[in-house]
Amino acid sequence: MAGKPKKKREYSGIGGQAVLEGIMMKNKDKYAVAVRKPDGVIEVDIDEYTGVIKDSFWKKIPFFRGIFNFIDSMVLGVKTLNYSASFYEDEEAKETKFDKAMGKIFKGNAEKVLTGFVTFLSVLFALAIFIALPMLLSEIFTKDIRNASLIAMIEGIIRIVIFIAYVVLISLNKDIKRVYRYHGAEHKCINCIERGKPLTVDYVKHSSRLHRRCGTSFLLLVVLISVILFFFIRVDNRLLRLGIRLLLIPVIAGISYEILRLAGKYDNVIIRIISAPGMWVQRLTTKEPDESMIEVAIAAVEAVFDWRDFRNEKFPENVERERAAEEIDAAIAGEDKGEKSDGL
Repeated sequence: MAGKPKKKREYSGIGGQAVLEGIMMKNKDKYAVAVRKPDGVIEVDIDEYTGVIKDSFWKKIPFFRGIFNFIDSMVLGVKTLNYSASFYEDEEAKETKFDKAMGKIFKGNAEKVLTGFVTFLSVLFALAIFIALPMLLSEIFTKDIRNASLIAMIEGIIRIVIFIAYVVLISLNKDIKRVYRYHGAEHKCINCIERGKPLTVDYVKHSSRLHRRCGTSFLLLVVLISVILFFFIRVDNRLLRLGIRLLLIPVIAGISYEILRLAGKYDNVIIRIISAPGMWVQRLTTKEPDESMIEVAIAAVEAVFDWRDFRNEKFPENVERERAAEEIDAAIAGEDKGEKSDGL
C-alpha cells in the first residue's frame, strides 16, 4: 500500500510585510502593496525598489549583504506603511505650513527625506532600548555582584525580557492587532506557495501562519546573537563598552541574516532547533486572518509573483495529481449525468 507523498518545501524568494489594512509583497526588485480601502475595494500599487545603495558589490557578499538588506527593509517598510496609512487619513485635512515648507526646501523629495528621517529615528530608538538600556540596567547589579560573566548574563536576560515585553505591549493596541492578523495572512500565503498548493483562499486559510524567514525571527536572532557576542566583551569603561556594542550591530545583523536565509532554504534538525525561538515569538506577532485579509494578501502576491509557474516547475507531481483527480471527478460526473438521463 502506497504511503502518503512526502511533504516538501521549496524556497520561493518572496517576502513581505503587513501594513495598515494591507500587505506588501516583494519579489527581487519588484514589490506590491495591496490595501483594503475604507470602501472595501482592494487597491494594489506596484513599484520597484533596488535599495538605498544600488547594485553594490557588497550586497552580494555573505554577511555584508545582511546589513544592506536590513537597511533596505527598514526604508521600504516605512515607505509602504506611509502609503497604506494615506488611505485612512482625514480627507478634510489640509496641507499645513510645515508641509508647504518641506515641499519648497526639498523640491518634491519631502516624502523620501521624511522616510529616511523616520527610519533613522526608528534605528536610534531600537539601539537605545535594546542595546544601551540593558547595559545600563545591568550595572545596577555590579555593586553586589563582582563576577563579570554573571553581569553579562544578567544583561543578556534583561535584553531578551525587554524585547518580549515590547512585542507583548504593542500587541495590545487595537490597530496593531489587525496588523498582526495581516501578518498572519502574509505568512500563510508564502507557506501555501512554498508547499506547492494552489493560492486560493481555502488553501491559504489552512496553511501555517508561522514562517522561518519572518522579520520577527530576524529581530530575535539579533537579540540572541548580541547576548552571545556581548558576553565576551569585558571593558570597564562604560562609553567604550557601549561603543563596541554599537560597532558590533552590523556584524550581528549580517550573521542573523545568513542564519535566517539558511532557515528558509533548508529543513533539518539543526535548522529546526535554531528556528524554534523565532517561531515561538511569531505566535505573538501573527494572528489568524479572516478571508477578506487573505484576499488582500493574495492580491499582493499575484502582482509580483507567478505562483502557477513556480508550482508547475517545483511541484509537477502535485499538478499532475490534481489534474488526474479532476479527470476522475469529471468522468464520475459524466456517468452520473448519463444514468439520470437513462432513468428519464
